[in-house]
Amino acid sequence: MEKFLEYLPLVLSGTWITISVSVLSLFIAVVLGLLGAFGKLWGNPATKRICTIYTTLIRGVPDLLLILLIFYGGQIGINYITEFFEIDYINISPFISGVLTIGFIYGAYMVETFRGAILAIEQGQLEAGHSFGMTNLTLFRRITFPLMVKHAIASFMNNWLVLIKSTALISIVGLEDVVRKSNMAGQITKQPFTFLLTAAMIYIVITSLSLWVIRSLEKKYQVIE
Repeated sequence: MEKFLEYLPLVLSGTWITISVSVLSLFIAVVLGLLGAFGKLWGNPATKRICTIYTTLIRGVPDLLLILLIFYGGQIGINYITEFFEIDYINISPFISGVLTIGFIYGAYMVETFRGAILAIEQGQLEAGHSFGMTNLTLFRRITFPLMVKHAIASFMNNWLVLIKSTALISIVGLEDVVRKSNMAGQITKQPFTFLLTAAMIYIVITSLSLWVIRSLEKKYQVIE
């Protein structure tokens, strides 16, 4: 117990990294998801093709393989460009790489989440908004967005929960997240089961709190007709 309490702050510091990566990745994923959904629904043929290729490739390749490809491939690509401009070697931190990679991967899933939610909106409600003289921006803000959230929230919740767990994969490229810190503490103290179980409980707490928040939002948006 004494050793557990001694190394618990180490595990908790990794928890903060996990939460930070998850939230920042979610922001990127939501932005990419909205852009991709709009591109698929209302873009020109070239834009629709690009968005389709993006979602097809990302959803068809395992997350772990994508993480390795983006981390090492991005590192090589950036330094190839910097070498051309005679700039010193740039080492991308695992934190930045993790945020960009997870956000890029789950952006593809968010595209389909938002696209499906928009398609689920009854056209009559949008036509009613136009008949009242609403601009496209006002229509989106007052009708399309609230109804999209209502239809997307269940799928969004699933994507968020899977995203949180996927951050553990970034530990293989050096991210000091809760999994890596727990593994380190377990090796030092010779108590791997205790600290890995602690990491599992931390994930359960994070996901449980997330479910509570999202279900509160779900109740709020369910009143929207």
